[in-house]
Amino acid sequence: MLSKSNIYFKGVLDVLPLLIPVFPFGLIIGVIGVELGFSPLMVFVSSLVVFSGSAQIVLFQLISGGASPLVTLTSVGVTNSRHFLYGAVLSEYLEDLSATWKIFLSYFLVDQSFALSQRYFKENSTLENKHFYLLGSGSTLWLVWQTSSLFGIFLGSIVPEELGLAFAIPLTFLSLIIHEFRKIDHLIVIITSGLLAILFYEIPFKAYIIAASLGALMIAWIITNIKYKKT
Repeated sequence: MLSKSNIYFKGVLDVLPLLIPVFPFGLIIGVIGVELGFSPLMVFVSSLVVFSGSAQIVLFQLISGGASPLVTLTSVGVTNSRHFLYGAVLSEYLEDLSATWKIFLSYFLVDQSFALSQRYFKENSTLENKHFYLLGSGSTLWLVWQTSSLFGIFLGSIVPEELGLAFAIPLTFLSLIIHEFRKIDHLIVIITSGLLAILFYEIPFKAYIIAASLGALMIAWIITNIKYKKT
């Protein structure tokens, strides 16, 4: 039987190839946060609390743009809503864990650790202490993310304001979704979200972001149901 440490370090080793894009992304987050006028401490705290690059970009952009707290929190929540699905998928493999363990592990449940853990749990469904795999992969991602954010905060503090690195925000988001353009159903959702954002841009409190997100989620739900019925 594999020990807890063996399972943990298996998760660490498996996630190493996925760290290549994580470090530069964390670096960009740190630079952007400082560039938009946030204090180094606030940027670092956001990395600790949120631990999600896309959600942090939304957070920085909305606060700096004067959005209300309600719109900001709702938008961040919508951006991270996929984590509810992640938790639901893995729950069948972790049902014997205590509530404390589940809450603790949920903090490390990000895109990469979910993808690896789902496969590992499926292949080792009867293995005891398999949750240490998620802990190993997730904590490694967390350490690299915090480290890269710190480097980004330092760089953002010394980069001259004249460079205007705020343009990196839309470019970063574009890099996150560009690979989705190859799938027609994903492209429909992306275009719908963009059109709704333009249509509702003038509504108060910058709530157009929420309207666009909810509209895109509804279209995605409709497409998913249509595809499911066909199969």
